[in-house]
Amino acid sequence: MLISCSPDEAAISRAIDFNSDWKFSLDEEEGAWQQNYNDEDWRTLNLPHDWVIENTPDSTFEYWQATGRIPGKGIGWYRKSFLTNIEIDEVCYVLFDGVYNNATVWINGHELGFHPYGYSPFYYNLTPYLNHNGKENVLAVKVDHTRYADSRWYTGAGIYRNVKLITTNKIHIPVWGMFVTTLEVSTDLAKVNILIEVNNKYSEPKTVDLLTTIFGPNGSKVVSSQKVITIGTTSESVVKLDVKNPLLWDTENPNLYKAVTSVRVDGEIVDTYEQKFGIRSIRFDANKGFFLNGKNRRIKGVCLHHDGGLVGAAVPKGVWKRRLEILKAGGCNAIRSAHNPASDEFLDLCDEMGFLVQDEFFDEWDNPKDKRFNMNQQSIHEETQGYGEHFQKWAQADIESTMMSHRNHPSIIQWSIGNEIEWTYPRNQDATGFFNNMNWEGNYFWTKPPYSPQRIKQMLETLPKGKYDIGETAKKLADWTRQYDTTRYITANCILPSVSHLNGYVDALDMVGYSYRRVLYDYSHQNYPEVPIMGMENVPQYHEWKAVKENPHIAGTFLWTGIEYMGEVRAKWPAKSNGSGMLDLAGFPRPSYHMYKSLWTDEPQVYMTTNRYDQIKYWGNRLYKVNENLQVEEFKPDAWQQIVWGWQTVNEHWNYQKGDTIIVEVISNCPQVELFLNDRSLGEKNKADFEDNILKWALVYQKGELKAVGKKNGTEVLFSYRTSGEATSIDAKIDKSELLVNNYDVAHVEVQLLDANGNPTHDDRLITFEVDEKLRTLGVDNGSQFNVQDFQSNKIKTDKGRALLIVKTMDQSGDAVIVIKSDGLRNRNITIQLVADPNSN
Repeated sequence: MLISCSPDEAAISRAIDFNSDWKFSLDEEEGAWQQNYNDEDWRTLNLPHDWVIENTPDSTFEYWQATGRIPGKGIGWYRKSFLTNIEIDEVCYVLFDGVYNNATVWINGHELGFHPYGYSPFYYNLTPYLNHNGKENVLAVKVDHTRYADSRWYTGAGIYRNVKLITTNKIHIPVWGMFVTTLEVSTDLAKVNILIEVNNKYSEPKTVDLLTTIFGPNGSKVVSSQKVITIGTTSESVVKLDVKNPLLWDTENPNLYKAVTSVRVDGEIVDTYEQKFGIRSIRFDANKGFFLNGKNRRIKGVCLHHDGGLVGAAVPKGVWKRRLEILKAGGCNAIRSAHNPASDEFLDLCDEMGFLVQDEFFDEWDNPKDKRFNMNQQSIHEETQGYGEHFQKWAQADIESTMMSHRNHPSIIQWSIGNEIEWTYPRNQDATGFFNNMNWEGNYFWTKPPYSPQRIKQMLETLPKGKYDIGETAKKLADWTRQYDTTRYITANCILPSVSHLNGYVDALDMVGYSYRRVLYDYSHQNYPEVPIMGMENVPQYHEWKAVKENPHIAGTFLWTGIEYMGEVRAKWPAKSNGSGMLDLAGFPRPSYHMYKSLWTDEPQVYMTTNRYDQIKYWGNRLYKVNENLQVEEFKPDAWQQIVWGWQTVNEHWNYQKGDTIIVEVISNCPQVELFLNDRSLGEKNKADFEDNILKWALVYQKGELKAVGKKNGTEVLFSYRTSGEATSIDAKIDKSELLVNNYDVAHVEVQLLDANGNPTHDDRLITFEVDEKLRTLGVDNGSQFNVQDFQSNKIKTDKGRALLIVKTMDQSGDAVIVIKSDGLRNRNITIQLVADPNSN
């Protein structure tokens, strides 16, 4: 064990990074679990690792809807050799934050266990099987991803989250052995409750001294407590401490405290456990929505899948940070981990950055889902058989490990036990005519009046339950959840809420989330006034937020989705995603992002798009007609058109042909916006006159400058496009010019092609990145859902004149130069300083 000193006392560092120098092979590898297996020819790599993202998209690949057209079938083996010098009075654990999936783990040829779920953390005790006295130990992990389309959506494969090795005394606080809650909170006083479990691996009872200290956000000591306990095998101790004038955790000021407990035996420190936490209170009210620290707040949330675009499922913390910073700048304050538990590292970021989180457990319960066809169950193939096969045996254990690992994160305000589960139980579908009569909930876009509760209840009473009952399963899951935490709200994302209020499902919850059911907000509040409700999954269009604003009992919403994810492909080749993200796969904002930035932030905003009148369409349907006076006459879209995840076809440029009739759309939070073409005013319009919150002009194209100007509270803001020529130069910006040498720190290089006048151009040209050998290239992308080249490359064709490169540090310091090239253009050089990480051992 490592000993570090603080001003107060000696502290024991029990966990070490266990990600480096693993051997990997994507093959059957008979006998690779044995300690003496020869792995010299295997590839050496550092974790986290996703082998799927290394493959090439394939137009002929079966079940591509789920995987984003990237094949990844196979059995992967990971082996790590290491020495240990643990003493006779110590124990050693290995902790995996996530392995996708069906993982079997061995130490020195001894099988430790099997873990099927790819999204829950797990750990094993290595102590009885370790070799000592300088003898080598071998940890082997088999990952069976032969069912390569077994989740919704892109999963990746491998040890794709962090691994730690934990060494401590036989008397110790176990992994996830501390739980901090703040049940009474005010700006004057916070009562902190710390539940501490202590394990004793000796054969006889031991008396120990527990010293618990709370440190403030600035690192200063706040308060401490000491108590003596006697332990047989396991003991739980509760420490209650008062924090005066606490700095509360909220979305604007995410203040974090730290609780440190030292375990002493006979005056000697044998273990130290540190736990970050936040002081805050949460409450959902059926009539008034959500309260954070006693203040009424709207949840401005987005759903996020676990992949990070070009890095796949093995997402560096810095990649998530850049993405979350962009969402934060757009007014987002909440994340839903759709549809599986997030990584511990991701939750750390949410704690640090001030995001509210809904941590979701499962997308599948008793009955499986078809991973190709969302909501339209076809047949389940071997390749698409997923967690449903393991649910009966493993659900409780996966809830336990997820909650024990995650429950100290102040960002988490909700536990979701399931996503859109109802349609896997035929009785619930039939009670509403789902996929049958095409009534209000059979119509995919849900705008017709609902059946009455009486009619649905009557249908439920006459229909057979089947092998499993959704209400009984929901109660079981909710009861397990409450065993580990009663301070957050248990919820679920209900796709058929009218029936879920009557079949026992909602009865098991503390509150209910509606999936694409804004039309039910009034209906449900009238019929079930005691149940807190919010939008759990909604499209990123104006009418969804309008429904939240107009209904104070709706706590907020989570939009589908904050960032584009791979999988759920609905278009023909070469699409690899469905275009629903407010940010694209490279993290570049789309129009829906700007719409919600204008709704969720107070700072004056103006954003503009253009397109030819005959080209601006919504899923192939014309939206507008223009009269002879160039006035836009808006067609009223059919109900189904209002729910589309994506956006109408628009452009972000001012390059057309002379005489073209152009539709200009402006998104703004300014009351009025004036449009100018070459400094000639085309008139001022009022935002209130446009039901969809998008101001519109029709005009005949002239090259030059198109400018939209808005005013809000005396502040003027503008947005403009200039007609651009061919690309003549490369502009590039980097988010971090200094990186820490630690094998983790990343930098993003964004490229934009410019014309001779410095205007952004939408030329699409091949870009080559020559990356210094001191850096590792993680990959390239241009953000387009139709880009199907290999991610792991140093070349990329721009889309809209843009491209992205992500690089990561390795083990060398100094200056690293990235040269950006394109035929016919002058090279652009970027220099990154690589400096030693003061926190590295």
